[in-house]
Amino acid sequence: MSKIVLIYGPTASGKSNFAVKLAKKIKGEIINADSMQVYKQLKILTARPDKKEEKNIKHHLYGIIDVNRNFSTGQWLKLANKKINEIKKRKKIPIIVGGTGLYFNSLINGLVKIPNIPLRFRYKIRSIQKKLGQRKFYEKLLKIDPKVKDKINRNDTQRSMRAYEIKIYSKKSIYEWLSETKSNFDQNDFLKIYLNFERKELINRIQKRTNQMFKFGAIKEVKKILKLKFSSQSSVKKIIGIQEINRFLEDKISLDQTKELINIRTRQYAKRQVTWARSKMVNWREVSPSEFQSWVKEINFN
Repeated sequence: MSKIVLIYGPTASGKSNFAVKLAKKIKGEIINADSMQVYKQLKILTARPDKKEEKNIKHHLYGIIDVNRNFSTGQWLKLANKKINEIKKRKKIPIIVGGTGLYFNSLINGLVKIPNIPLRFRYKIRSIQKKLGQRKFYEKLLKIDPKVKDKINRNDTQRSMRAYEIKIYSKKSIYEWLSETKSNFDQNDFLKIYLNFERKELINRIQKRTNQMFKFGAIKEVKKILKLKFSSQSSVKKIIGIQEINRFLEDKISLDQTKELINIRTRQYAKRQVTWARSKMVNWREVSPSEFQSWVKEINFN
């Protein structure tokens, strides 16, 4: 059975370029696994592949949704599974590339099918946490769901509230739900690649990419986005660059300050991606771009 290639790496590590080179070598097609590159209006800020790359190699799930619409991991997984099967039917190799850990985790391990929890119920749990404070709230969580002990950090507010609301609403621990997940594919189907650089080199690449963003029209892109209406809960607001460029447009910071703030946030994001990789990607093959040629020769993709 042909493999499904997974390529994960921190932002600015050259994943897209690496994936294109690999696709040419092994007759592959690329599927996006970046939660920000799914948005139509965000090409420059999210460093989406350019038209030349998309013309030479088929790319899927890039720019498929408007920024004023929410897009969940479940929606991505459904589309990704469909594309993988279509690509395999064409006797090509699916190459999933991106930096969104939740997407990769859902593809490899399956998605937790937790019932939808009403917003009113979730707000109630948040008010309890706010009233008690995180320390007492965590102690309360341990009493109703001892399974979270040593799995959720006592200072992790978001995960604590999520575990609490799931236990109260469904009467089952979040870890019981997790144990019931199942991937659509066999674990042996996956060839897992972690693409990384030394931190110093990655920082240089981040700075270079930020400069390129402005050269290619990041300010113009943000101006267009700011004219659109989207909900206060939209994940688009979290995209690095939008808030910073908006402050620049309001004459609150200089262009140099804007770039530096973007660099800082991007470095912080890359650090979180690396931390996630170290904790989740135990059996992934780490490959640097310089090793590409020798690595491709030694791998059997069939």
